[in-house]
Amino acid sequence: MKAAIVVFPGTNRERDMAFALERATGRRPDMLWHRDTALPEGLDLVVLPGGFSYGDYLRCGAMAALSPIMRAVADFARAGGHVLGVCNGFQILCEAQLLPGALLRNASLRFLSNDCYMRVEQTSSPFTHQYQRGQVIRAPMAHGDGNYFADDATLDMLEAEGRVALRYVAPDGTDDPAWNFNGAARAIAGVLSDNRRVLGLMPHPENLTDPLCGGTDGLPMFQGLAGAFA
Repeated sequence: MKAAIVVFPGTNRERDMAFALERATGRRPDMLWHRDTALPEGLDLVVLPGGFSYGDYLRCGAMAALSPIMRAVADFARAGGHVLGVCNGFQILCEAQLLPGALLRNASLRFLSNDCYMRVEQTSSPFTHQYQRGQVIRAPMAHGDGNYFADDATLDMLEAEGRVALRYVAPDGTDDPAWNFNGAARAIAGVLSDNRRVLGLMPHPENLTDPLCGGTDGLPMFQGLAGAFA
């Protein structure tokens, strides 16, 4: 699998993501700068990693969505390419209208830095097919604007089309508002595009791919991507 990670001013999770991809694929991903205007040939996956692009001015991800590289990323996605956006990357995907909805301030109005639990709702995507439907996975979250929002019609559409990939739950897999730390609508943690080739999620699976870092719950996501392009 040939992958590339886009780096914006303020990005801070690109090395974590690169480690996760290399661990799963044996191949180091390319690093792309936000002022680049083209993607390398033969890419299978583009990743928008976490951080605080452009200092989160205006709205989180709003300025990054207008960066020169994002024109190429949008063209890549619309041509059927695979794109993963994590945390700030999810915010950028929404601002670039590659995914529906928006990320608002956490309901607590506080920055969250803790583990959360997500239930895998869909396995019909390259990102989630190595999990079992209903499986509960743990991942760290680190964001101030992770409260997923969309109007009721959009939320109903996402549910009906099976595009809610991951949902915040209690550790035992039950729905519990107390474990929806950021207050996301319908406890949505991750959303898929209509062709299942773009995924945005707020928690950080890349930070749980090595036992020395506390677990490997995130590793199947990257192994699944590697297997999909083998």
